[in-house]
Amino acid sequence: MTDAIPIANAAATWSMVGVIWLIQLLVYPSFRDIESGRFREAMLRHQTLTGRVVILPMLLELSTSLLLLISDLGSLFAWLGVICVGVWGFSTVLVQVPIHTRLAESGPDAALIDRLVKWNWPRTIAWTAHGVIVATRF
Repeated sequence: MTDAIPIANAAATWSMVGVIWLIQLLVYPSFRDIESGRFREAMLRHQTLTGRVVILPMLLELSTSLLLLISDLGSLFAWLGVICVGVWGFSTVLVQVPIHTRLAESGPDAALIDRLVKWNWPRTIAWTAHGVIVATRF
């Protein structure tokens, strides 16, 4: 295997580590401050623009993590990386997206925003852990 795959994996992972911490500490908590009349528009805009930013690094991280695992099934680091990707992937699809959808439909809801922040921690931890794992390759 060339160095391109681990480098691409590290670049994608660490770009998402930065994004997820920004989302966790700044973006999601700021949802509480959006005016009720602008909330739906703000949620839809957030989903659209965030999707544009994260889709490529998320797909690159997923695909390169799987390639690293396939190339070395005995590697604990490759398995741990895929587990981290699984955690953030399932959390995104099963928790974050449905909460975002409900917020866009229902309008501002402090309890839903709190749930969004709370249940984003597994993604934040998984991405950070994966960042540490890929850093050990270099």
